[in-house]
Amino acid sequence: MKRLLSNCCLVLLMTGIARADSLNVRRIGECATPGEATDLAVSDSLAYVADYTNGLRVISVSDPAQPETLGHCDTPRWATGVCVSGGYVCMTSVVYGLHVISVSDPANPSEVGRCDTLLNAYDVACSGDYAFVAAWDSGLRVVSIADPVNPVEVGYCNVPGSSGGVSVNGQYAFVAANDSGLRVISIADPAHPAEVGACATLGQVRGVAVSGNYAYVATGLDGLRVVSVSDPAHPVEIGSCAGWAYGVTIDSDRAYVAADRGGLRVVSIADPVHPAEIGYYTISNRAAEATAVSGGYMYVAYSLSGLQVFQYFVSGVESLRPQFSSPALLPTVIRNLPPGAAVFNAMGRRVVEPKPGVYFVRDEGQGTGDVGRTRKVILQR
Repeated sequence: MKRLLSNCCLVLLMTGIARADSLNVRRIGECATPGEATDLAVSDSLAYVADYTNGLRVISVSDPAQPETLGHCDTPRWATGVCVSGGYVCMTSVVYGLHVISVSDPANPSEVGRCDTLLNAYDVACSGDYAFVAAWDSGLRVVSIADPVNPVEVGYCNVPGSSGGVSVNGQYAFVAANDSGLRVISIADPAHPAEVGACATLGQVRGVAVSGNYAYVATGLDGLRVVSVSDPAHPVEIGSCAGWAYGVTIDSDRAYVAADRGGLRVVSIADPVHPAEIGYYTISNRAAEATAVSGGYMYVAYSLSGLQVFQYFVSGVESLRPQFSSPALLPTVIRNLPPGAAVFNAMGRRVVEPKPGVYFVRDEGQGTGDVGRTRKVILQR
């Protein structure tokens, strides 16, 4: 699906912010943060949001339609990256390195340790007893968090370029190194991480996520790139999808891309050689910074709009509320829809490819007495 904002239907909400979406992506909830949401991680019905000038925000997403802030932990400026390790959150800040925050009591998160020998820490990935930090001007830094109260740097690997993103998969860390592409680093020995391969034919690499034998690399204005890492020593680009891409999360056969002013983009990666956009959502004058997926919902750190929650509908929906002939319609069980009928869900949105369930059907093009009539049905197969 090609994203053409000029052809989208813009809806002005009470906030006055214009929003645009494709037929199969819907925003279902939001929770404001006091500053600028830059990164997030979701675990056990809690979203942990790095709020650039206000530290860590802990937000309950047990009801994704009504996320609410439970607690916060103020840290020195500027919060940039976050990951979860057991009962702790590791969060990076540009000046003060790595913060280790206890979230055993989500309503009262508290910093218990800090590794402040790191400068310009931009992103972090957790694995086992280690936090792997992408430091903008000093490559990959490995911090032991076995003792959360006393996190300590145990190893590092310098890489060319500016390190702005990191993802860990098995014995390898994958570093998004801005203008020097994707760097593959062996972390089999955390005290001596070593670069084993690189794919330097990419654009301005901003973020990376790894699933199976593929790394999905966000390269800014150069879009989403797919790199085969089946041979870590010789990673090779095999596919790409045009459009902005600054952060990426993978879930099954879809990539969820934070595209800055381009909003949230949903990209099918069922065929990694030919990734294709299949949905999007934008909020004008706001930037999508990072994405996370949990329980079938998409969570986006959306800069000045805080945490935004979305759903992806495979069949596609159309926002169109029918005029019901009666507020108390009794359902009729049917197995086949009338030809030309318009089908709506309980939210009043048109469903393109309905599955078995309860719907409102507006008959169109039928017998004279049926045209425009709306009825509730239970569709069976």
